[in-house]
Amino acid sequence: MITEENTAPPSAGAPIPARPTVLTVLCILTFIGSGMNLFSSLFISAFYETFTEVAKDVGERFNLPGMEILLEMSPAYFLTTGIFYAGSLAGAILMMLMRKAGFHVYTISQILLLLAPMYFLGLKTPGVPELLFTGLFILLYSRHLKLMR
Repeated sequence: MITEENTAPPSAGAPIPARPTVLTVLCILTFIGSGMNLFSSLFISAFYETFTEVAKDVGERFNLPGMEILLEMSPAYFLTTGIFYAGSLAGAILMMLMRKAGFHVYTISQILLLLAPMYFLGLKTPGVPELLFTGLFILLYSRHLKLMR
């Protein structure tokens, strides 16, 4: 039986409730994904000329489809997405500390990451896999908001 006392959000002076395992797993997955993407985005933006030469060579050598899309992106795209991945990572850190603000930072960063290719590449819609994963993570994170302060 759920009572009003069990569903009320923790007050500012109340002890922080234990972090659920699912929230911990989500945060760790976000640390891995956003951390790797942050590193690669900033690395590519810093060494853009070298990256395009290597990407073009690898694409031609191994006949990789879609490599031309990477070559169309500017250093500004990679720098921008790096900033958004940093926001996503910061949001996950805050959620790991059971802070509601982390959910909002994470959600805004993820939405901006969905919109960035549309802006920089002139795409009409975000990619379906990206949309599904982003929506799933936001949904799963939102289920833990009531436990955060």
